[in-house]
Amino acid sequence: MADASGAARARPLSPHLSIWRWHLTMLGSILHRATGVALYVGALIVAAGAVTLAVGPECYGGFAAIMGSLPGELVLFGLTLSLFYHLANGIRHLVWDAGAGLSPRSATMTFVLVLTFTLVASVAVWALAFATGGAR
Repeated sequence: MADASGAARARPLSPHLSIWRWHLTMLGSILHRATGVALYVGALIVAAGAVTLAVGPECYGGFAAIMGSLPGELVLFGLTLSLFYHLANGIRHLVWDAGAGLSPRSATMTFVLVLTFTLVASVAVWALAFATGGAR
């Protein structure tokens, strides 16, 4: 862009990631988006399970075998993590919408609480699944 004399003006540059100091709330925001995408994939997996169930026992047996394998269970564990993270972080956002917990220290502390809840709840669900025979 040039001014009236024809000389080029320096345009302001947008901040780039290399300028910003990395902090936990940035990670929290990225994880919230990523878990949202993962939950869409999880919804497709649930829909696939429903379709195979409707097709018949043989088709569903194949789906259950895939989801019951080690890679399938890893995917399901990742979806469990995604579900609990997205739930807890969504509640955190509701609190922020009410105007509370917006200080940097509070935001960092609540992010750590969200991560802790995510891990504890996911491990508890899977421990219960293994203890009751719902997994493997």
